[in-house]
Amino acid sequence: MGTITTPHRAQTRWHRPLLANAVFMFTVMLVSAVGLLVDDRQLVGEPVWLKPLKFGFAMGVHALVLAWLLGTLSRGRRTGWWLGTVFAVAGVLDVGVVAYAAANGTFSHFNENTDSVARTVQTVFSFGIMPLLLTTFFVAILLLIQRVGDRALTRALRVGLGLALAGMVVALWLSTSSGETPRVVTDANGHQVSMIGAHGIGDPDGNGMPVTHWSTTGGDLRVPHFVGMHAIQGLLLLTAVLGIASNRRAWLRDERVRADIVGAAAFGCTGVFAVVSWQAQRGQSVMHPDLVTTAALAGVVALTLAATATVVVRARRRSRPGTGQRPREDVAAPAAR
Repeated sequence: MGTITTPHRAQTRWHRPLLANAVFMFTVMLVSAVGLLVDDRQLVGEPVWLKPLKFGFAMGVHALVLAWLLGTLSRGRRTGWWLGTVFAVAGVLDVGVVAYAAANGTFSHFNENTDSVARTVQTVFSFGIMPLLLTTFFVAILLLIQRVGDRALTRALRVGLGLALAGMVVALWLSTSSGETPRVVTDANGHQVSMIGAHGIGDPDGNGMPVTHWSTTGGDLRVPHFVGMHAIQGLLLLTAVLGIASNRRAWLRDERVRADIVGAAAFGCTGVFAVVSWQAQRGQSVMHPDLVTTAALAGVVALTLAATATVVVRARRRSRPGTGQRPREDVAAPAAR
């Protein structure tokens, strides 16, 4: 029998504009951390520097994932490079203006004032938000037409980017469909600010949880946005753990088994995202789910665990001596060994 080999993959080239974007984001995070220590100003009970810190961390991690991912593409590499560059520039603009608003002690999101700071923020958001959404959409399409790595990794990336896109769309939809009644709040400088739109649903400004400041008195669009944006990191971590475990567990050496486990986890992430989106839209706090929401979440968890257990039991059964079957090991190209 001939030896089965796979084509040698080109060396991954990290996307440099996205790496620069990540450096910027983590710099914003560090500056904001210092701001939390030396600046006691607050906006609606939240330190002014907390939002840019969270944005810097979240966008920095996401930029690193995209920088690596776009360097692994085998098709559409030039298109991917341009998409990543647009994302990097738009991300710097958006997070930069969040930090700019914080430095000025005022609101970045939903601020309808006409002063120079508010107008600057509104202008940057009008140019910066849509490119983030569109580039994520087209990168997801690039992933659908090719495989990146083995089946488990490809599945994790496809579902993860799909959920990231959904997280952006849901946040945009909920922010424009809820809390539309104009209201006036006071910023950190004691100035009155006209607000239209909100993170909170049912209670526009809400009373937040520690650190995240998600509303405990109503729905909050930031919950599904968080789940959607960060599912990809969890799925990639699971893929890496399964790959390491396959060195010690024969039944995990079949890439189809690892892909099916990742698929079960992806189903769970998608289910949780759908439930918390529905919960937020109904104006219900993530901290106080009703019976229907609890049942829906329990159903997602039960189905995810059942699917995972089924994959594991079948894989272990096939790998036992005397069954006449061996786990299919991944075969790498000689040059990659």
